[in-house]
Amino acid sequence: MWWKWFPWRILVSDAARRQGFLDPIKIISQMQKFAQPSEVAVPTELLRSGVVLHARGLMNSLAIQHNLDWIWPYWVECQYDPRDDAFIPRSFSLTQINLTHRNWTALGVPDGTEFPLIDPRGLVTPFYDSWSIDVWIIPKDGKPLIPSRLRAGKAGSQNVSQKMVFEDKPCVITESNLDKLKLQLKVQVIGSAQSPFCQIHITGVAHLKARLVISLRPYNPEGVSFIHNIALLEGLSGWQVNRENPVYFDKPPDQYVFSDYHRGDVYSRLFTGQASLSFVASIRHAKRDGEGVPNPVNSAGENEKEVSCKVGMASAAALYELDEGQPREITVSVPLAKNRIEREATYEDERTAQLAWNINLKEACSLQIPDKNFQFIYEAAIHTMVLHSPKEVYPGPYIYRRFWFRDAAFILYALLCVGLKERVRRALDCFRSRQTAQGYFLSQEGEWDSNGEALWIMRQYCEMTGNVPPKGWKESIRKAGKWICKKRLSSNLQFSHAGLLPSGFSAEHLGPNDFYYWDDFWAVAGLKAAAFLCAAYKDNDEVILFDKESQELLNSINQSLGKVSKRLQRLAIPASPYRRLDTGAIGSLVASYPLRVFGYNDQRVLDTAEFLMKNCLINGGFFHDMTHSGINPYLTLHLAQVLLRAGDTRYFDLMTAVANLATSTGQWPEAIHPRTGGGCMGDGQHVWAAAEWVLMIRNCFVREEENRLILCSGIPRIWLDKDQTIYFGPAPTSFGDIRITIKPQGQKVLIEWKGNWFVNEPPIDIQLPGFGKIITSPGNHCVELKMR
Repeated sequence: MWWKWFPWRILVSDAARRQGFLDPIKIISQMQKFAQPSEVAVPTELLRSGVVLHARGLMNSLAIQHNLDWIWPYWVECQYDPRDDAFIPRSFSLTQINLTHRNWTALGVPDGTEFPLIDPRGLVTPFYDSWSIDVWIIPKDGKPLIPSRLRAGKAGSQNVSQKMVFEDKPCVITESNLDKLKLQLKVQVIGSAQSPFCQIHITGVAHLKARLVISLRPYNPEGVSFIHNIALLEGLSGWQVNRENPVYFDKPPDQYVFSDYHRGDVYSRLFTGQASLSFVASIRHAKRDGEGVPNPVNSAGENEKEVSCKVGMASAAALYELDEGQPREITVSVPLAKNRIEREATYEDERTAQLAWNINLKEACSLQIPDKNFQFIYEAAIHTMVLHSPKEVYPGPYIYRRFWFRDAAFILYALLCVGLKERVRRALDCFRSRQTAQGYFLSQEGEWDSNGEALWIMRQYCEMTGNVPPKGWKESIRKAGKWICKKRLSSNLQFSHAGLLPSGFSAEHLGPNDFYYWDDFWAVAGLKAAAFLCAAYKDNDEVILFDKESQELLNSINQSLGKVSKRLQRLAIPASPYRRLDTGAIGSLVASYPLRVFGYNDQRVLDTAEFLMKNCLINGGFFHDMTHSGINPYLTLHLAQVLLRAGDTRYFDLMTAVANLATSTGQWPEAIHPRTGGGCMGDGQHVWAAAEWVLMIRNCFVREEENRLILCSGIPRIWLDKDQTIYFGPAPTSFGDIRITIKPQGQKVLIEWKGNWFVNEPPIDIQLPGFGKIITSPGNHCVELKMR
């Protein structure tokens, strides 16, 4: 308690003034005036992650801009190039962060917790926030093939491509070409969840004298990542990095070269002295004659078996000579387990990974549509969600590799909708460990939406599986519902936020602390869910309480919206009662999707959607001004869902725009730079966005509306015109699982469905766009429609 009365504010202010600094207490006080008063000014977790991000940015500013002769990752090569659209002046920026190409693709095995990253040019980062491995081809004469320096869209002999393939297990293939040089990297993770390996299959071809170079780099897609020591492995080909992590080569290099920060990038040492092509060739001939593996040589001509760097910028290269026109293949293996696997990967590790993926995807809902890109992204999204749900759910493999109830609700809902029910149950069982004694589901302080989200997804699980809630959830559900009841403000306040939840930070991307409707709509849905779940426990008193509280909260929302509509002179719902219409209004769409608190034709929601469609689209996607300052794929799909539910065919334009924004590996960052097309905010692989794509596809085929199912309301005419069979299923719904088949037959369309219902078959409406609404008869499982 002494801290509350200790005059620390006076002391801090006085110390700052004495040193000629602005008074930080005054600055903070002034900043808080831009927000509504709140019990939590900024979540500690958010401050912590921000400090880490900008600490890295400060290191980047010290390491990069006066060392541009180094080979840097793709984002640096673009962002520091004044001729590139990604160029950002650095004059007054103390920290230099990747703001233009935040893109990467994670690999792994189901239930594993290590997610190696591959950037758009094939840079491989094996461990969380670690150093990386890059591969180049350097000819004796002419330009070297450095993938990070190749630009997208270049015609002729200079190009780079990347794709994700699913050959029993996902792998990323990056191919780079420059004149007579060709390089392919195929990266996969093999082994078990307990003993995984990151494996890089490298194939290099040169139609002239050249060397293949595998280099250890002290950075990753975010910037600098320190390497203090690199040493040769004893008795094996490869390195040990930072006296901890081994890197194995399946074939011994012709030469190793090391460097530290003061000698410069190892790249610059490949063109001097003992690293010349003639020396490498002589070494290789010596090896063929049985004279053993060569020792590395330093600039003084002395043997060098390791390097240490106090700065943390050590680098190394393993060199392989390429015979003209002859492919050379090298495999690099990096054990990922923390239990120090001291062996190379084997064929059995590949079999183990294949089996794990097959088992974990066995129950996944199948999709068959004519649009190959939509189909590919759907499959990639399911792999992404499975990979990032080892037990708890992560919204990203890198900077978002932590838990939020908000992201988890959407990701788990998508996993439910594609039939991965046990994976969802496992994650839900972890929720109670994050609940406080007061009933607050805490993932980040000051966010009042989490209880509603947790209760809502618990209800979705029970409804879509037909299971009753487990006994172990009972007390947690009761406490969570009562926390919402207690958290509400008094309905007797003479303000527009009367009866709502307090001011808070909410979903982070809506703006400063305020009385956000996003929180309130989730609370309404959460209380309804609590009543539903308590009914399963036969706790009638709690059912009555939560039903009553949800209705009272909804009444308070409606009263608040009535005041807001008079102020704004329109029906649209802003982010909070005190905001004008801006991009933050995207959060208010949650009343329609996914919560269905308001009806599909609610004019307040539709006016909000219309405002966003007319004022907030860039390149066909929703551009969010708050924090993200980029095109948001997942929020674009929220808008598309509202339009789909309302029968507005513009939903498909938004879907198409989002598909076009996906990377060639089928991923999206959280926000996309409108000029570079690369990520500009958040994790470079946004799992929430992947979940939204799956949910969008699912709702195009089947969705719930009140007590009935709506089929085919999102199937576009362009798919029917392909005259190919379309299929989706088995898809879980609140009434049971359903399989849907659409067969275009000339001027007719045959729609068939088969349900495995929990009790009785629900009412089913067919709403195929352009064909009107058809209410089916009970027991009828087939409808034939004529095209107009």
